[in-house]
Amino acid sequence: MDRIIKAIGWQPVHGVPCLLPNDSWDWLQHSRDRHEDVGDIQSRLLDHRPVINAEIRYFVREFEEKRAHRESRLLESLSKVVQEANEQVPSDLEFMKQQLSNVIARLKAANHIAERIQEKKLEAQQGSQLQENKDRMKNEWAEFVKEQQRLKEEVGEEHAKAVGHISIRYSEKKKDLDKLSDV
Repeated sequence: MDRIIKAIGWQPVHGVPCLLPNDSWDWLQHSRDRHEDVGDIQSRLLDHRPVINAEIRYFVREFEEKRAHRESRLLESLSKVVQEANEQVPSDLEFMKQQLSNVIARLKAANHIAERIQEKKLEAQQGSQLQENKDRMKNEWAEFVKEQQRLKEEVGEEHAKAVGHISIRYSEKKKDLDKLSDV
C-alpha cells in the first residue's frame, strides 16, 4: 500500500494516512494516466497471468525445439529407409514375378501328375472292385443254381410221393368201385 501511495504522490493529512488531500482527489479524478498507472501497478501486484504465460511459452518453446530435433532426426532416418525401400522394391517385384511364374508352372505340372495318379488309382480301384463284384455275382449265381436244383429235387420227390399216393388211392377206389359194381 505504501508503494501505491508513493507512486501517486499522496501525502497524509494531519497525520492520518487514510484520507487524501482535496487537491489529490482532483488529481486522481482528472488524470487518466495516473489512474492507468495505479491499475497497472495493481495488476502487477495481484495478476500473475502474464508471468505464468511467459513461463509457459518459454517451456513450450524449449520443449518444441528439443522435440523438433528428435523428430527431425527420426524423420531423416525414416526418409532414408523409405528411399532405400523404394529403390529396391522394383527389382524385388520383378524377381518375385519371375519366381511366381516358375512356381505356378511347377504347381500346374504337379497338379497334372497328381490328377493322373488319382485317375489310375481310381481305375485300378474300380477294376478290382468290378472284378470282386463279378466274382461275388458268380458265387451268388452258383449258390442260386444249387438252391434251385435242391428245390427241384424236393418238389420232384414230393410229386413222386403224391403221384404214388394218389395212384394207390385211385387203385383202391377202383377196387372199391369194382366191388360195388359186382354186387
